[in-house]
Amino acid sequence: MIWTPATARAARRIATAAALGGGGVTALGAAMYAVLFTEALLARRIVGRPHGMDGPASDGLYGRAGAEQGRPIAMVMLGDSTSVGLGVSDPEDTPAVIIARGLAAAAGRPVRLDVFGRSGAVSADLSHQVDRALKTRPEIAVIFVGANDVTTKTRPGDAVGHLREAVARLREAGTEVVVGTCPDLGTIRPIAQPLRWMTQRWSRQLAAAQTVAVIEEGGRTVAFADILGPEFTTYPDEMFGPDRYHPSARGYQRSAYVVLPSVCAALGFGPEPEPERGEGSQSIYLAAAKAAEESGTEVTATRVAGRATGPHGRWAMILRRRPGTMPRSA
Repeated sequence: MIWTPATARAARRIATAAALGGGGVTALGAAMYAVLFTEALLARRIVGRPHGMDGPASDGLYGRAGAEQGRPIAMVMLGDSTSVGLGVSDPEDTPAVIIARGLAAAAGRPVRLDVFGRSGAVSADLSHQVDRALKTRPEIAVIFVGANDVTTKTRPGDAVGHLREAVARLREAGTEVVVGTCPDLGTIRPIAQPLRWMTQRWSRQLAAAQTVAVIEEGGRTVAFADILGPEFTTYPDEMFGPDRYHPSARGYQRSAYVVLPSVCAALGFGPEPEPERGEGSQSIYLAAAKAAEESGTEVTATRVAGRATGPHGRWAMILRRRPGTMPRSA
């Protein structure tokens, strides 16, 4: 696995800025900013909006219903266009439904799904989504967010601060939280260089900082990183939709299968794997930096000698689950 101490340092700075109410790090001169802004406009024209702005209606009850199956598990899906499955027409192809069906199979109980995500949403929009979600008294919340914060040039400290607040509110209400962190936007082909390189750097730093904030508030994170990158290169027509930006049904399926085991484990319906050799308890900043570089990596809080924090911040543990090992349908 490739990771850099610079990512860990950036995560620390961004997370600290969010905690103190600052905006985070900015390292662009006026000339570079102008170049990147122009390239971003070109990328948006190439991507377009062939899917509109709405995903298929996915709210509903999934899994076998009936008194013998027990009370339905309340699940909510929050975030941006990836949370609503923008680009697919069948609700069964959305990540929310795939996760809900997998959870129902693992738990042996039906799952009541409510999707409050919105296409185009940034982390600041999570506050309103959480307002609506809490009315359903959810037991588990899944959040996919971060990509639009990068493309709209939201200050990372601001983005992380909004996510932290959302997770804190959900946890205070007794809701388990699993966050799919910002994907590596450097894999998106309509984005040209040097913008692609910069978005890769920004998205991975944001993902690392998201991990720090979520873990500190009692949630779990699963890194998307470049989850679609290698397969996009090999199977571009299968993994991405017509806009070459949003995933296809196969792409959403892959994302859902990466998150599903962590969702099940958060509710006690799946095993907690042992950390891999050499990757036991470590600083949250180091764990976050490593996770940002490898898709499917979960980071969760842990304790060392009975203590939650050490000399370099909160203790965390990296877990690698195998996508697809949990039941996929019910």
